[in-house]
Amino acid sequence: MLMFISMSTMAQKPYKVFCELLGTGKLFSNKVTVTVDFGQETSLWAGASKQYLVDDNGKTIKFNSMVDAMNYMGKRGWEFEQAYVVTIGNQNVYHWLLSKEVTRDEAIHEGFNTRQAFKEKQQSEEVQEKISEQSENVKSKKKRTRVIKDDVYY
Repeated sequence: MLMFISMSTMAQKPYKVFCELLGTGKLFSNKVTVTVDFGQETSLWAGASKQYLVDDNGKTIKFNSMVDAMNYMGKRGWEFEQAYVVTIGNQNVYHWLLSKEVTRDEAIHEGFNTRQAFKEKQQSEEVQEKISEQSENVKSKKKRTRVIKDDVYY
């Protein structure tokens, strides 16, 4: 009984988080490119391009429609809240607000990559690979520098 009580107090209470999908259509195409906004800080120069949804190879995902993008996010636990369209010039920008219940902040990004997250993951893997290579080089150098001398008397 005591174990059950302590386990239940350790589990965090779920809380709702939000994101906004921003979809822009391509000229002469029926595909939609989607960025995701979690309220994160973005650079004025790089802007939204770092927040494009990308596949496992880092290639920008082109959705057939905003509903296609919502189905993609729905499979990852996100639920539709609200939508509206802003027309800038002759281009529609679709804004879809989504929500998700999480128990930890890291769960927000589970199941998909943005261009920025993909690049950060690649850089982290490259650093780990270099560290591993350096470790192997140190080990092999130690082996090569070790010299065994025989005591031979004439």
